[in-house]
Amino acid sequence: MPLQIMKLAITADSTVTTSPTVERFFNEATSTVTGPGTLTIPVEDFWTDTGADATTLPALATDNSYFNVYVNGVLQMEDLLAYTPGGTGVGQLEITVPTDSTIQVDSAIVLVVANFTPTSDTTIIT
Repeated sequence: MPLQIMKLAITADSTVTTSPTVERFFNEATSTVTGPGTLTIPVEDFWTDTGADATTLPALATDNSYFNVYVNGVLQMEDLLAYTPGGTGVGQLEITVPTDSTIQVDSAIVLVVANFTPTSDTTIIT
């Protein structure tokens, strides 16, 4: 018999579900911030999708989450942002305003937090 590669006779069928939870928080800048500077927005200054005052900013699931920040509808660069999850007195968003940049008073600021709870099911047939 000639040499040959021996293989296992196995098949697998996998199903992956990602199940996102997306939360949005809204704010309007109460003052103009001209760079270099920082705009800090505590959790209690945000509103939820229902218009209610926010009481907590969600934790970010390790390797299964992200957050985005929009100022006047424009997505901002990640390195300008610092997100701290938590409840009143703890949670906040900090936006670093670089030199020669400005966030005007009444600018709309939207924070979007997405967490995923992935599950998978694999059936192996031998």
